[in-house]
Amino acid sequence: MPRGGTSPAATVTLEVRYSAPKQRAEPDQAGTGTGTMTDQTTSGGFNQIRPAQAPVAPIRATDRDRDAAIGMLQASYTEGRLTKAEHDARVGQALHAQTYADLDLLTADLPGRPGYPDAPVIPQPQHTNGLAIAALVCGVAQPFTGMLTTIPAIALGHVARGQIRRTGEDGRSMATWGMALGWAGLAAVVAFILAILAIVVVVAQSAPGP
Repeated sequence: MPRGGTSPAATVTLEVRYSAPKQRAEPDQAGTGTGTMTDQTTSGGFNQIRPAQAPVAPIRATDRDRDAAIGMLQASYTEGRLTKAEHDARVGQALHAQTYADLDLLTADLPGRPGYPDAPVIPQPQHTNGLAIAALVCGVAQPFTGMLTTIPAIALGHVARGQIRRTGEDGRSMATWGMALGWAGLAAVVAFILAILAIVVVVAQSAPGP
């Protein structure tokens, strides 16, 4: 046994345990068996296949968008943020820029961003008005609540329609249906009361006198 108390077998075990991950050679396109060495072991010790990300097509800019970027470069040069050489170089690049990403690179280290007049507007998901949903729920729930939600359905429907006109939210049809069901329920309640009164009057008139 050598000095230090470590046997040759233990030395070999340590070297194997802490050896670098093995690499395998990938064959080249000609199939000759030669190629680059690719590491197939991840940090967790398992082989993983990473799906390739689909490239995102850049959106091309217009002449007015280039003018907006050049205007910002000129303003930055006037404020002393860019030197004459930097200004001239970036303006030349802006004139030949093809996409919005190319223009953004020229102003990435400047405060603010140029307002591109022809940039496409990304549609935002519309938010449904909460009062419109409540109006519809109250209108549908009238038979199950003894017509106690009739007035709330009408009131919530009117308020929701006003809010939708101001904010442009979704839910106009829901507010309309809730309000319509509320008015229909109110009409049914009034008709029921009138029918009861009519029955009472008829019974009172047909009753024999003393």
